[in-house]
Amino acid sequence: MFPHKLTDSRAFHIALALRDGFDRHYRLFRETSAAAKGRFERADWHGQQRAQAQRIEFYDQRVNEAVDRLRSEFNVEALSMDIWQQVKLHYIGLLTNHLQPELAETFFNSATAKLLHRSYFRNDFIFVRPAISTEYLEPDAPGAAPTYRAYYPTKDNLHETWSRIVSNFQLDVAFEDLERDVENVVQAMVSELGGFRPRTNFQIQVLSSLFYRNKGAYLVGRIINGFTETPVALPILHGPDGRLVIDAALFGEDDLLMIFSYARAYFMVDMEVPSAFVQFLRGLMPRKPRAELYNAIGLQKHGKNLFYRDFLAHLRHSSTSSASRRASRAWSCWCSTCRPSPTCSRSSRTSTHRRRTPPANRSRASTCSSSSTTAWAAWPIRWNTARSPSPAGASRRN
Repeated sequence: MFPHKLTDSRAFHIALALRDGFDRHYRLFRETSAAAKGRFERADWHGQQRAQAQRIEFYDQRVNEAVDRLRSEFNVEALSMDIWQQVKLHYIGLLTNHLQPELAETFFNSATAKLLHRSYFRNDFIFVRPAISTEYLEPDAPGAAPTYRAYYPTKDNLHETWSRIVSNFQLDVAFEDLERDVENVVQAMVSELGGFRPRTNFQIQVLSSLFYRNKGAYLVGRIINGFTETPVALPILHGPDGRLVIDAALFGEDDLLMIFSYARAYFMVDMEVPSAFVQFLRGLMPRKPRAELYNAIGLQKHGKNLFYRDFLAHLRHSSTSSASRRASRAWSCWCSTCRPSPTCSRSSRTSTHRRRTPPANRSRASTCSSSSTTAWAAWPIRWNTARSPSPAGASRRN
């Protein structure tokens, strides 16, 4: 029975501690991602690789810190089922005006999964389904950058508009020949649109942050003309003399799907509202699942959460036999407990991924390996044998 009243003050303070733990995680995550601009400008490629690897570890470190705090301050092992339900209700209230609510819900799941037995992994206690909407979320602080910027060129000033778009990112490195590169972009755009006639709503929308990965920075946006939307991406690289060049002009969903391929390393993007970035990207690549888009921008834990929700929805609508469904649910039990492993990596160009069969007499084992020097993979697997419910009720000891 869900609680009718919030009667225990400990529940609020536990929820607040979890929210604070997530806020610390995302602050560090965002600082590392924002620093990618400086590393790109300095051509610090080894630093970029180290930052990508270290950023993956942030999530588990903050989750473990939050769990340790709950155990030391609130004796959470002895809390009743009713109090844990109140914790979730308080947590929902704390996320009402939050700018990353979907990520905070996943953080809540990760922390409580270390405290509760899996028999309590239900929507009464964790976020099996999302509780806070991410529709129309935008940063509202004074001076905050919008998710994307819209430019309204005419057919006569396309060159000036694209020059302004590129210059607005304020890269602290000179271009080799920006006028030449912009002219090439305009010619490619006109060729792609096929001698278009600008409509009343003709505009170019560009995400407010560049997407940094390895040695490249990607400008991502779309061209809107009437009822036609054309995705566009401009890779920016360092030339032989250290100055910047726009390496290509990519148009269409297929080209962007290659850039955001699962076989490539995570992007570093400065995002205050990641759900707004993902919604924009989903408009460019409707065939790309939201889970994979979150993975691509380095939020792989939430990507796995979305993948698991899609998996549960598939099971509810599946026509497979009951035996197959039980096997699938068994798979989901240990998949939900996996976490990144430092032995797992993936390359920006190729990726290999293998799984071993679960050890017979070992409760946990890393099962992902891959050879790479550029970044780590999103989906390492950890086997976890079934545990019986703790006699204390809702809680268990690790």
